[in-house]
Amino acid sequence: MSVFASLVEQLAGLLQPLFATSATAAAIVVFTLLVRLAVHPLSRAAARGQKARTRLAPQVAELRRKHAKDPERLQRAVLELHAREKVSPLAGCLPSLLQAPAFLLMYHLFSGGTMAGHSLLAAPLGGRWLGALADGGVFGPAGLVYVALFVIVAAVATYTYRRTRAQMVELGEGMAGGLGAGMGKVMPLLSFGTLVTVAVVPLAAGLYVVTSTLWTAAERAYLYRDTSTV
Repeated sequence: MSVFASLVEQLAGLLQPLFATSATAAAIVVFTLLVRLAVHPLSRAAARGQKARTRLAPQVAELRRKHAKDPERLQRAVLELHAREKVSPLAGCLPSLLQAPAFLLMYHLFSGGTMAGHSLLAAPLGGRWLGALADGGVFGPAGLVYVALFVIVAAVATYTYRRTRAQMVELGEGMAGGLGAGMGKVMPLLSFGTLVTVAVVPLAAGLYVVTSTLWTAAERAYLYRDTSTV
């Protein structure tokens, strides 16, 4: 843990002339961008898999019609099709899974007091939204920092919701059984879960989430620019 704390502190030292007392917050943003840059090749692989599943959707729909009365046979046929086309259903999960340690790092560094005393403008990086509400209210100095983050997250979540819903509609016919319909309703809404995360975790971890969310939206817009779902 101390190695990563030292890395954040060194980044903050480099950024201090530009960002003054918010240098540590800027270091978290830079750290997040470096993490996302490192996992970008996996995101590209996930995009290729998503495009392949979209391409295979008509074939999977045909399998659904063919094996409508035999769910087990349908599942095997879909898995065989994906294996034949070298499409992994787990590829899209890898970028998120590999980011989890970095998020937990920010959570523990600042919630445990390892790097106490740093702030983003008037909001302590180890503080939470409820603390900001108690110290000045929604539009207090610290509260306004959270308001800005919530606005950014809500805008990105709305964009992600619309794009994900379009993707799920396009892929809906290719998903087995009733699972596709259920996922088509639930998955687009998951983008708004980031609002809850930012509200309950320390601000440092929330800043990581917001930066990563912005990267994801821009990255997916680029990687899926040649598809009808963007």
